[in-house]
Amino acid sequence: MQFSWNDPTAIMFAIYLVAMLAIGWLGYLGTKNLSDYILGGRSLGSFVTALSAGASDMSGWLLMGLPGAIYATGLSESWIAVGLIFGAYLNWFFVAGRLRLYTERAGNALTLPDYLANRFEDRSNVLRIVTALVILVFFTLYCASGVVAGARLFENMFGMPYTTALWVGAACTIAYVLIGGFLAVSWTDTIQASLMITALLLAPVIAWLAVQGQLQPGQDLHAIVSAEKFDLLRGASVAGIVSLLAWGLGYFGQPHILVRFMAASSVQTIPAARRISMTWMVLCLGGAVAVGFIGIPYFAAHPEGAAAVNANAETVFMEITKQLFNPWIAGALLAAILAAVMSTLSCQLLVCSSALTEDIYRVFLRKQASQTELVWVGRAMVLLVALIAIAIASNPEAKVLGMVSYAWAGFGAAFGPVIILSLFWGRMTRGGALAGIIVGAVTVLVWKQLGWLGLYEIIPGFVLAWIAAVVVSRMGPPPSATMQQAHADVEREFSQLQR
Repeated sequence: MQFSWNDPTAIMFAIYLVAMLAIGWLGYLGTKNLSDYILGGRSLGSFVTALSAGASDMSGWLLMGLPGAIYATGLSESWIAVGLIFGAYLNWFFVAGRLRLYTERAGNALTLPDYLANRFEDRSNVLRIVTALVILVFFTLYCASGVVAGARLFENMFGMPYTTALWVGAACTIAYVLIGGFLAVSWTDTIQASLMITALLLAPVIAWLAVQGQLQPGQDLHAIVSAEKFDLLRGASVAGIVSLLAWGLGYFGQPHILVRFMAASSVQTIPAARRISMTWMVLCLGGAVAVGFIGIPYFAAHPEGAAAVNANAETVFMEITKQLFNPWIAGALLAAILAAVMSTLSCQLLVCSSALTEDIYRVFLRKQASQTELVWVGRAMVLLVALIAIAIASNPEAKVLGMVSYAWAGFGAAFGPVIILSLFWGRMTRGGALAGIIVGAVTVLVWKQLGWLGLYEIIPGFVLAWIAAVVVSRMGPPPSATMQQAHADVEREFSQLQR
């Protein structure tokens, strides 16, 4: 299909983008200082916190990577969804409230590097630098996955060359992040999350009805779908299943999700946000798995429309939507892919920008910089990171799920153990935190290249990072009295707030 402004899909996309830019402008009007630009002034309520955390988490892989994996392999790939649900719940339950409180008590930290530097009284700023560098390395790759997903969308929908689609898709996101910052990103995430869940509930239902119309009386899906596609254990080793479930470990270290907890208006908003977010997540993941699985019998019965899906399984949601819905409705539902891409990519760009601005520029280059200057530097950093991500994504053979899995493992292993221990263990030291981050990141980078045991790199990275953080903390002198007192005070205050 070629791009045309007379096309209903193009019109719906245009309406959607104008709405996002309008919200970006409102965010611009509400941005007065760097805290507003990168953390929204800690003003998010339960509903916005919940949907913003969910939308920023579920990138283009939710509507492309996961359905594509299910379509290509079968239900055995759904172990990823199971692991993510458990991991997300534990993250909300154990980390969210404590991190919200601790970041405020630790010098009103605005970023993850800021929190760790203040939490461990790092006067040398080595911990801040290492944390910021890990964020930049893995987030640039993560951002590139979002750019690829956006490019695939515009390429598939409007017949654009991949290079053109790459720039168009990226520009859609960069524009409103550049303008509105965190407030715009959080507000638009709420709308985008609503659009995503609508698409993922509606598409599999309509596809299922279409498949039912193809079945003869007395037939079920087994008449069209091979038994191996139903097999949850198909070709799965213990290492394979554990690797898929281990995606859940990644939640504890994802900066773009943790920053949502930090931005909540108070600890008291967290329980309601957890319930809303988990309900949204279960429905979305269930819908994504259903889209991929129902796509198998649908395209088996409609081989004339299966060319694009057979060439690239990650287009299964797009093809089902285009073939089964009225063009106007299809345009709205396909905008859900753009919503998924924009919600995650925007948050990732903002986290990278905040690391460069708050943790490097302000700390090392311009300690006396005004708030206005810092906001504009933050906008410039968004543009810089976006351009690097576009360069990485320029390879048309890149796969969304593969790029996401690498970055997800990097963050989960480098930051997950350190964040958990920093919140629950008063004996942890600066050296232990530094060792955990370095060991986790390096293990993921090495294991990914060598592929030992067929095990997802987040598992050895997480385990070794945890061991390194504990051992190094134990080997060195104990934390200062002020650090231990601060930890005890936060624990006591959190316990009181939970009553």
